[in-house]
Amino acid sequence: MPELPEVETTRRGLSPHVIHRRIERIEVSQPQLRWPVPDRIQQLQRATINSLERRAKYLLMGTDQGYLIWHLGMSGSMRIMPAAAAGAKHEHIRVLLDDGNSIRYRDPRRFGALLYSESEPLTHPLLTELGPEPLSSGFNVDYLQRQCQKRSTAIKNLIMDSHVVVGVGNIYACESLFASGINPKTRASRISRQRLQRLVDAIKMVLQQAIDHGGTTLQDFTQADGKPGYFRHSLNVYGQPGPCPVCGNDIKRITLGQRSTFYCSHCQR
Repeated sequence: MPELPEVETTRRGLSPHVIHRRIERIEVSQPQLRWPVPDRIQQLQRATINSLERRAKYLLMGTDQGYLIWHLGMSGSMRIMPAAAAGAKHEHIRVLLDDGNSIRYRDPRRFGALLYSESEPLTHPLLTELGPEPLSSGFNVDYLQRQCQKRSTAIKNLIMDSHVVVGVGNIYACESLFASGINPKTRASRISRQRLQRLVDAIKMVLQQAIDHGGTTLQDFTQADGKPGYFRHSLNVYGQPGPCPVCGNDIKRITLGQRSTFYCSHCQR
């Protein structure tokens, strides 16, 4: 599913095409997404898009008449296309712009969302309880050590908890733990400060590399120009059966927190 790097890639791809553009019309062909698409979004016809920001896995599109809050769910993607171009299968929303282009939202599984907020979207109930951004200075070893204290949960489950830190999805949790040499099953409270520092550094490195490569495409995700994300070619353990690229031992696959988890039992302790 699209995680932080994919959403950030989408934001960067869309921004040059939508900032300062006027919304001419919003067409919704399938209003039943994760939550029903609110009729209030139609109030933004003729509104000008002033900003496009990201918080966690949400895209926040600010206009002079309110905000659109987008979430890509498990299979969503957003593209810029000519307004006259034919729609694709599973394309549920089209935002027609004043320059003849359009934003197309496609979501085969329909677990994504489009919501409306009249006021500052960071006060929306979906956003108020989120943890810090992993690439920000607020996510550091002091913070992570406090979160790990007295926690018996596995470290992989902890760093995937959006109340602890946002955007570290399954792929990036596996890759970050491999890069830091930490077994995903290790109890959070048992990890030393030195190893937590390596994990913080690894999370930042892996996420930044994924953004630089346009995210990871395993099934449905595409960038705003329709191209896939290329970070899949840099994966070391996630979905990589066979030998560890460091030691040559077999990569193990287990289920942890109801998620497939890949790691090397020799390199990760």
